[in-house]
Amino acid sequence: MISRPLNDLSFAELQVLLGPQAHEQEARKVLAALYRPGDGPAIGEALGVRRIVLDRAREGRLARLEVVERRRAADGFLKYLFRSPLGGEFEAVRIPVFETKHVVCVSSQVGCALGCAFCHTGRLGFTRNLETWEMVEQVRIIRDEAQRPVRHVVFMGMGEPLLNYDQVLRAAHLLCEPGGLQVSGRNITLSTAGVVPAIRRYVAEGHTFRLAFSVTSADPDKRARLMPIERRWPLSDLVEAIREYCARRRERAMIAYVMMAGVNTGREDVEALARAFAGVPIKLDLIDVADPSGLYRPPDSEELNRFRDELQSLKAPVARRYSGGLEIGAACGTLAATRRGGTVLPAP
Repeated sequence: MISRPLNDLSFAELQVLLGPQAHEQEARKVLAALYRPGDGPAIGEALGVRRIVLDRAREGRLARLEVVERRRAADGFLKYLFRSPLGGEFEAVRIPVFETKHVVCVSSQVGCALGCAFCHTGRLGFTRNLETWEMVEQVRIIRDEAQRPVRHVVFMGMGEPLLNYDQVLRAAHLLCEPGGLQVSGRNITLSTAGVVPAIRRYVAEGHTFRLAFSVTSADPDKRARLMPIERRWPLSDLVEAIREYCARRRERAMIAYVMMAGVNTGREDVEALARAFAGVPIKLDLIDVADPSGLYRPPDSEELNRFRDELQSLKAPVARRYSGGLEIGAACGTLAATRRGGTVLPAP
């Protein structure tokens, strides 16, 4: 009997427990099959896995997350609060897109160690890294309860994904397995505040998933006040890592920029971006700050329009991302295992 839950095992660990007859690709396919659509694991449908390996896999059991509550905002964003048998509560968000599909925003840690000044999650501090199965389970549960297909997964919930590198990458690979959740690798995004060694490792390993880089200010002093990670991995080093990422992938890098009124939306901020990213192909993703404390607030329409006009001098694509679910604590930077606002939904 396999004592540990199958989905709590790494590919290598599962390969060992399945016996000397199993090879790594079969172990990966068995894990992916645990998340096929339907009622319960479809291990018997793991294509390309030999019968002797499948019979051994059926001896195993699965670890599951508890859904503490489901809370829906008026704009359709749905926040799931999970509790794990390994300890702690964390959240994921189901995001509606054009009434045809969903994006799932998952957490990679319980809390966060980075302590960004404008982020409610960062004020919690860090508790622990999530295991691979805990991240994949977030997507499985939301997928099984959704009326629309889940086409995209973003690691932008609680925590810094690249500080949980190995577990996050294993989760991403499981998510895109054809015999499992079947999310395209190009539709999986990992967001990072700038863990430079992990970015360089990621580039060297050549993964297909996208990275999004949270910058928020290109002025090093201002960025250090807003994002303490600047003191450990300076912006200059981050920009060089982003340059390597762009060269390897031959595409623009997504630069996430959290806008705060009177803080980082002036002409000097545009000039700092131009200096920092000179010669680096980027696209800017503008996001309104969502700070429950009220210390930071988003720019009004006049300030926003002026900032966007001045950003045209960068000659880079600029988009404004809608950060929904604010009333229930589901917006970017507000995930903190809270219970407030919206409508609490019963279990389906």
